[in-house]
Amino acid sequence: MRGTVRNLCAWLVVVLLAGATPAFAQATRTWISGVGDDANPCSRTAPCKTFAGAISKTAAGGEINVIDSGGFGGVTITKSITLRAVGVEAGVLVAGTNGIVINAAATDKVVLEGLDLEGLKNAGSVPPLSGVLVTRAAEVLIRDCDIRNFDTGILVQTVDQSRVTVDQSLLTGSLNGIIVNSTPGFGHVKLFNSLLVGNTTDGVKVTGAGNDVFIANDQILGSVKSLDILSGGVVRSFGNNVIPTGDPPTTTTPLQ
Repeated sequence: MRGTVRNLCAWLVVVLLAGATPAFAQATRTWISGVGDDANPCSRTAPCKTFAGAISKTAAGGEINVIDSGGFGGVTITKSITLRAVGVEAGVLVAGTNGIVINAAATDKVVLEGLDLEGLKNAGSVPPLSGVLVTRAAEVLIRDCDIRNFDTGILVQTVDQSRVTVDQSLLTGSLNGIIVNSTPGFGHVKLFNSLLVGNTTDGVKVTGAGNDVFIANDQILGSVKSLDILSGGVVRSFGNNVIPTGDPPTTTTPLQ
């Protein structure tokens, strides 16, 4: 009789465990809202409040979607993921820190779309602060983002091969719009259809042999140097750019 009871109890435990959903399970798609709560599961009906709160509940390769306008805070990204806002104000307002740090695996892919990053005029910080700091990732796409009032809008400073594409974005009010100074040969940036205006020192600065920036259909205005090319860095222009000051591109190819 005791053996029968023990077997029945063991069977019940197995059934209960099989039907349970782990509290820590990560979702492929999560949601955040200006009126959300990071204690929520980040579902569509129970969204989280911040990118930092949602990222731990989002599976690698997944996507965090912004439901409505709000301030969602800075975040450090350590895996493949997409942060996407369409048709709403997705604010990342920070003081005394970088906005978004991408320090993922050398094979990971990260997408930032539709974000508004504000650094509160922290230019001259020690250490310098960036709107987006890329230290490791295979590919990063920054699309339709506004980045302003940092030491550097986008800083690519990787120790592995990294390709960063910036498309349809506005970078303004920082000391430098974009800097690429990765370990030589590892930083590659494509800058398309974007406006870099009023960045005090440099619009685009590329330093070090093997680091390069490809530009097409961009306006880089209002800096001491629109392009600052140092120590073997390369800028290749594919045409339709407005570049009033600074070093000439290494290669200029008109758009066909």
